[in-house]
Amino acid sequence: MEKECTRKWSALPRVVLVTGGSGFLGINLIRWLLAHGVREIRSLDLVPFDYPERSHARVRTVVGDVRDRVAIRGLMEGCDAVVHCAAALPLCSASEIRSTDVDGTRIVAEKALAAGVSRFVYISSTAVYGIPEHHPIVETDRLEGVGPYGESKIEAEKILRTLDSGAFAVCILRPKSFVGPERLGVFALLYDWAFTGHAFPMIGSGKNRYQLLDVEDLCEAIGCVLASSDIQAVRGTYNVGAISFATMREDWQAVLDAAGFGKHVVATPAWLVIPLLRLLEWTHLSPLYRWVYETAPQDSFVSVERLCRAFGWSPRFSNRDALLRNYAWYVANRERFCGQSGKTHRVPWKQGILALIKRLF
Repeated sequence: MEKECTRKWSALPRVVLVTGGSGFLGINLIRWLLAHGVREIRSLDLVPFDYPERSHARVRTVVGDVRDRVAIRGLMEGCDAVVHCAAALPLCSASEIRSTDVDGTRIVAEKALAAGVSRFVYISSTAVYGIPEHHPIVETDRLEGVGPYGESKIEAEKILRTLDSGAFAVCILRPKSFVGPERLGVFALLYDWAFTGHAFPMIGSGKNRYQLLDVEDLCEAIGCVLASSDIQAVRGTYNVGAISFATMREDWQAVLDAAGFGKHVVATPAWLVIPLLRLLEWTHLSPLYRWVYETAPQDSFVSVERLCRAFGWSPRFSNRDALLRNYAWYVANRERFCGQSGKTHRVPWKQGILALIKRLF
């Protein structure tokens, strides 16, 4: 049975290209593929690959752009599978997001198809569902991206479905926000406030259920798709998320408890905070963007039944486990990125005016 085979990783492809290999998901996936015996892993990223794995004999790294047709063509030769993780994130400009997330995805997929790659895994996002009115969200629900990022993910998915044919099988994964080793970005706000002995403000009461995902579980879901012999199952679209999760207040309080200062999650009135955050986003004084702050006080969780049924996948980590694992990594590595900021998950996002608000908590 397929469910039994997904734990036998000998069926994984021999040569796998990971776009965005220097990113948070990219490095975790490369480590997972190494640990599970993939013969050759290729990484393409705009950012140099500065991890210890760069000297591994089975890892080949290239600094390049997913919009560079020549660079892409060279990496596709002899490649069995592609996992397309590269993306311009929501803090980037609308033009950069579209160019990378739509045009870049089309280029990578077309070059993969032309080179005879048999399997293409696209890392989309649950941002394609916008701000939904019901839960759990299933894969057939209406798509309505919020902002350039969500809209671009939807358009990229449509492009990939037109290319999926014959021996070229495309799988689309829509993960919830995922955390784990190397994850910073917006989550670094919580970890910084906890580490420095501050309480953490929650938009709304915090009684809403907000599903997350551990990056290790996402890597295993990708592995299940890569190793599956069921080509029709591979040609599907799947939500990915934790199965065990509580309320925002309960899950995020676990991080404050781990910090050991006796601080607590503090509820704030969403009707007041959200308009303020809209203004701060418009004036570029806050790193939080609409989809983050407008979904934060709402229930937000997807059904993962389709993925579990198709591949026998089952997540090992709860929300609480994933957050605590990420926080422990943050504490152990904090000095490495102290003073850094940027627009990716690899570095903390600049807090802007939120650094001043922090003093109130």
